[in-house]
Amino acid sequence: MLRTILVVDDDLELLDLLAKFLRTSGFSVFTANSSQTVSEIISRRRIDLILLDVMLEDESGIDICLKLREDNLVPVIFISALSSNSDRIRGYDAGADDYIVKPFNLELLLVRIKAVISRSQRGTSISHRRRSGTFRFSSWEFKVESSRLSTQNGFEISLSRKEIALLFAFLSNPLIPITREEIFSYLYPDGKKGIDLASKDSRAIDVLVGRLRSKIEQDPKNPKLIVTEHGIGYVLSTSVEKIDVY
Repeated sequence: MLRTILVVDDDLELLDLLAKFLRTSGFSVFTANSSQTVSEIISRRRIDLILLDVMLEDESGIDICLKLREDNLVPVIFISALSSNSDRIRGYDAGADDYIVKPFNLELLLVRIKAVISRSQRGTSISHRRRSGTFRFSSWEFKVESSRLSTQNGFEISLSRKEIALLFAFLSNPLIPITREEIFSYLYPDGKKGIDLASKDSRAIDVLVGRLRSKIEQDPKNPKLIVTEHGIGYVLSTSVEKIDVY
């Protein structure tokens, strides 16, 4: 599966260099030079790793990482000209998975990117979201901690454990296509990762999606919420409001 990296730096020349290098190394790449662009991309794209400059013009990479860590565990590698131990400690304390000092060797950077992705085994943002709060979508409300799904007028729907996990995966990634392999890896974290599913496993995912559709769709045979993305998997095709509970 093609991994996606978000590169964040306000040095446009370096940004372009890194993007070209990572694309030729087999990654899908998005770029950003401001915190606002980071937020926009994270909200609508599945990102497997963020390469984040510590010193940006509008906001520090440290602050961006701290905000990300409020509800997202996507792997982050800091790149910075700041090389002191205290600077590195600040980076790791903010939630970084690695910290690389400029200037750096591109091949070494690639090795460390692959190591972080491999070590984390968090190839999709399905598993990055914090399991707390309340999701509101369409005419539904889902309370994460109690796993309760209900209509806005209070009618509650019973879900199995796998249906709850599947719903959480979709609600954590609205409007973003999710592959069957990603769903399988999330539902069965000790099972297969990064390989094509056997036909029986793929069929099991389709059956589970069908069961969830039968509970939340007005017309399960003509679904409007969980839509099939042919050749990819499925997508939750509605916006989602997340209300955090503290």
